[in-house]
Amino acid sequence: MIIRKRLRAGVCLALATLAAGLGTAVPAAADEPSTATSPKVELVLDVSGSMRARDIDGESRMSAAKQAFNDTLDAVPEGVQLGIRTLGADYPGDDRKVGCKDTRQLYPVGPLDRTEAKTAVATLAPTGWTPIGPALLGAADDLDGGDGTRRIVLITDGEDTCGPLDPCEVARDIAARGVHLVIDTLGLVPNAKIRQQLTCIAEATGGTYTAVQHKDELTHRVKQLVDRAAEPVVTPVATEGAGSCSAAPELKPGLYTDRETFGQHRWYRVDVKPGQELRASVSVAADRAVNNDYGVLLRAVTVHGREIVRGSESGTGRTDAISTGLRYPKAEAEDDEGTEAAAETVCLQLSHSFSAPANVKTTPGMPVELTVDLVDAPDEASDVAAFGLGRGWWLLGALALTGLLFGILFGWISRWRVAVWRTN
Repeated sequence: MIIRKRLRAGVCLALATLAAGLGTAVPAAADEPSTATSPKVELVLDVSGSMRARDIDGESRMSAAKQAFNDTLDAVPEGVQLGIRTLGADYPGDDRKVGCKDTRQLYPVGPLDRTEAKTAVATLAPTGWTPIGPALLGAADDLDGGDGTRRIVLITDGEDTCGPLDPCEVARDIAARGVHLVIDTLGLVPNAKIRQQLTCIAEATGGTYTAVQHKDELTHRVKQLVDRAAEPVVTPVATEGAGSCSAAPELKPGLYTDRETFGQHRWYRVDVKPGQELRASVSVAADRAVNNDYGVLLRAVTVHGREIVRGSESGTGRTDAISTGLRYPKAEAEDDEGTEAAAETVCLQLSHSFSAPANVKTTPGMPVELTVDLVDAPDEASDVAAFGLGRGWWLLGALALTGLLFGILFGWISRWRVAVWRTN
């Protein structure tokens, strides 16, 4: 009987302990960051035959890349899901058709097991072709899903050898999906053609291109880009402007992305309440070769077609992006009834004057980033004057008065010196 009582007591205690453990486990899991919103990064490494070259601080390009990967894996920020994809790592033959499919995911995107990832990298040896385009497509699929930021970091020593699938066009197609996947490129060879291709890939998605010739530079840059993925950023919302204001999408305050082809006008709508100020800015990126001399125009127009205000900027081929903006303060409505006055619909018209050489594709359109904000309108008696020369007139008047007094004084001194000279 005593044994049975002790057995029952032991079972009850075990169940109580298990229940307590389960009760505390659920809140702990709830506090963990959701993988759906975790930032994702995939490192894409060129393992083609040319990576055997020993021109990075006396070591092979492959050895420098491995060291950079190992140092980066040790420093991946908490919560970042990281994966590794290779290109040219498996097929050593001469069959172009086979070699241009040689890309695979070496380590899946997810919570990082540093030992397992380093072991996978250690097995790599320079082997085959350079299918950059297929590797980028594969990496984009690897990063699919979730609402967090997504970043591809491409490390290569050469241009793509697997045309006609142009990696620059691949990057534009990825950008056109509206998922805000950024591609950063690192080139290990200071070659003009390689730089041009890698720059085009990066700029198509809002990424960066970096030329690297030393181990420390490579390690620092890869770690920096992985760290950047963990930084909180505003993810632009993909939208599609219309051909007229009446059919345009209504935008709330936020950051938006779109595409605009050559010679096209895009329209958007924003409701501005009395007492608010509309602030809008737009950037258009030259993600392909374009002719010199171009511009961008952003107009705020009423629904009846009357222009309210405009912002414009021009360029001459020395910049990869061009931006402009505008501000429209709407005065408070005088209403004796105390009812809320209706908002005014403001139409935003975007156009640009980019053009391209005959051999350059015009689709998809140029990448557009549009920012919309609504703030309290400034006080008419003070802040509005600061938009133009209102406060500058005081300085202008002071300078004019100073100049007048100086002129009178200088003239008096000159006449006195002449009089003294004649007397002597």
